Amino acid sequence: MTEATETRVERKERTRRAILDATLELCEESSLVALSLRQVAKQVGIVPTAFYRHFDSIESLGLALVDESFVSLRAMLRDVRRPGRPGREEPSFRDIVDRSVDTLVSHVQKERQHFNFIVRERAAGPLSVRAAIRHQVELCERELATDIARLPGTEEWSNEDLHVLSNLIVTAMVATAEDILVAAGRPDLERAVGERARQQLRMVLIGAFSWRSH
Repeated sequence: MTEATETRVERKERTRRAILDATLELCEESSLVALSLRQVAKQVGIVPTAFYRHFDSIESLGLALVDESFVSLRAMLRDVRRPGRPGREEPSFRDIVDRSVDTLVSHVQKERQHFNFIVRERAAGPLSVRAAIRHQVELCERELATDIARLPGTEEWSNEDLHVLSNLIVTAMVATAEDILVAAGRPDLERAVGERARQQLRMVLIGAFSWRSH
């Protein structure tokens, strides 16, 4: 690849990043359904036709933001649940709960604009974007159900039971993320949200691992 080609690629990626960031900023006060391509282009400082070099439509831009919002979170939560290395003690359920909540709280605080976007578009966004968010949440549930099936005590569980528990946990985590956003800038409330999430998940797991499938 020539130096000139590399420069064009880098410039294109910077513009794409600027479009994504500008959309997150504009969506702090509005939903994608009320956002126009011209607004985004003006915010970035490009002509409207230049937008199409990066995205086909506002909806395709929204889908890219959904992917960006979930991919890193799912990867971090998978890492939290990953089995220990040989010679290292397996994490306890309490450890997994604590680390999962800490990971979620930290990620929401770091990526607050992304989560504000997800919360808003989940309820009011274009149909394709709402469907993409539901799909990402379902992926979280499926991955969690697969990991739960590896835990002692779930050997006799049905697939339905595994998915019921993963749905309960993911639903609680989504609610926790929304509560963290509401508590933004108030450390005492953010800590309280984290502690409540830990208690909820521990109570759910204590009950769940006493369950026997019928």
